[in-house]
Amino acid sequence: MTGDGIATDLVVLGSGAGGLTAALTAALAGLRVVVLEHADRIGGTSARSSGTVWVPDNPYLRAEGVRDDGERAALYLASLVGDRGTEAMWRAFLAAAPAMVEALDRDAGIRFRPYRTAPDYRQDQPGAATGGRALEPLPFDGRLLGAEFGRLAAPLPELMLFGGMMITRGEAASLLRADRSLSGFLLGARLVLRYGLDRLRHPRGTRLVLGNALVARLLKAGLDRGVTVRTGVTATRLLREGGRVTGVAAVGEGGRPLTVTAARGVVLAGGGFPSGAAWRQRHLPEPVPAHSPAAPGCDGSTLDLALEAGAVLGPSGLDNALWFPSSIATRADGSTAVYPHIVLDRAKPGAIAVDRGGRRFVNEAVSYHEFVRAMYRTRGNDGEVAVWLVCGRDFIRRYGLGLIRPRTPVLRRYVESGYLVEARDAADLARRIGVPADALADTLARYDRAAAQGLDDQFGKGGNAYDRSNGDPAIRPNPCVAPVGAPPYYAVRLVPTPLGTSRGLATDTSARALDAAGGVIPGLYACGNDMQSVFGGEYPGAGAQLGQAMTFAWLAARDAAG
Repeated sequence: MTGDGIATDLVVLGSGAGGLTAALTAALAGLRVVVLEHADRIGGTSARSSGTVWVPDNPYLRAEGVRDDGERAALYLASLVGDRGTEAMWRAFLAAAPAMVEALDRDAGIRFRPYRTAPDYRQDQPGAATGGRALEPLPFDGRLLGAEFGRLAAPLPELMLFGGMMITRGEAASLLRADRSLSGFLLGARLVLRYGLDRLRHPRGTRLVLGNALVARLLKAGLDRGVTVRTGVTATRLLREGGRVTGVAAVGEGGRPLTVTAARGVVLAGGGFPSGAAWRQRHLPEPVPAHSPAAPGCDGSTLDLALEAGAVLGPSGLDNALWFPSSIATRADGSTAVYPHIVLDRAKPGAIAVDRGGRRFVNEAVSYHEFVRAMYRTRGNDGEVAVWLVCGRDFIRRYGLGLIRPRTPVLRRYVESGYLVEARDAADLARRIGVPADALADTLARYDRAAAQGLDDQFGKGGNAYDRSNGDPAIRPNPCVAPVGAPPYYAVRLVPTPLGTSRGLATDTSARALDAAGGVIPGLYACGNDMQSVFGGEYPGAGAQLGQAMTFAWLAARDAAG
């Protein structure tokens, strides 16, 4: 079969925030750029994420007069990462990340706003910040993409309202007060009116926020500067000449061969392997997760290409993943819904998590990454992990529970589907979720006694700034603690799911891929979850994955541009 050929300067494999940052940066430097995406939509996991970017010492902090954040962030990472990562890599991140944000703002209008109420995840470490390092993307009008809006990947449907309306976390909190707050009511009216008008012409809302807004803004800026983005193209081999990577052999629509030669090289931005079953089996802990909320295309295929070209993986870490605890359900169309329990329920007052022994095992308000690590520590002799998030009816009315939205009046369909367990008392709940009845009754009684005083005498829930940022400020003295209360009781089962992976290709501080001898492979770059985590598999704060991805994508493109 006769194939097509394209000659360009730089090829980028993957169209998430990392890949699009590399493409945009290279285009700003005057290079011709082609982005190849093997899915039929643009954005990867970035498009379904919060879009938050973790950047210590960022320009917004400096504008507010904060001058020592870089030093404090170095202290934080030195303590958090320790010997699990390479100091030169995280220091390269700290040096380049603020410059990346400043350059993209100045040269392409990629703007953020500081998330002052998003503390770093590990408040137990020196140098942790109580806010300002996490940057939130500004909303974007999807109509500006024109026909390209149809190629933008949608967020997870469970995280949208009315089947297609996006809202931020702050907007969600305001809408919950719409019946007693004029500002909340007016916000809801504006959003619903905009969404209704959108649906007259579009399959979903065009007011984009979170990761969808970030990807859309990067995509628009890249397209305006001549970047070509091709979807439905699967790379099959990296082209090499004399040890240098010079392009990509691929297969396009209809199985038609495609060859893309690249004078300056190839950037791998495929999102790691959270959705790759074979990769998960080889590199993630037992029991190996069966599901992931990541984009299906993050399957390790870009890593396979690099390994065939002589690149190597970095060292195996503690667990090689960046975790979400998720509940699993079946959608009406038969597909699987993987709902990540991030901040909307676990940290709220009135819920506890119990293991197979019917006991609490963790402060429920810790970061999603640390929560799953605690889940794995509950493994029994059979190696199985099974935990349950337990609450009362009033909790669901106030905060929702997983897929169940706040103020849902009838829970029958969730119970009948098996997603939600409903029980008349503690003994009934224990029987239904398979835990010892005496232990569960004791757990509930002990927790409620302390919670009545706003205390968690086992794990200190609500005891630091990160915990409290995700609680309910209306509950005092502790926004994260209140009794579970009287039955009936409800529970959802949580399982470990990798949002991203932390084991990736070994690179240098310019994101150049390395071989087994530690030498640079000319023309081959990696960023995001395709590269070894610069944080040693730790998760310092909201947006750490995208912060690393965009920073090293920026460094890769600048190196490729010379």
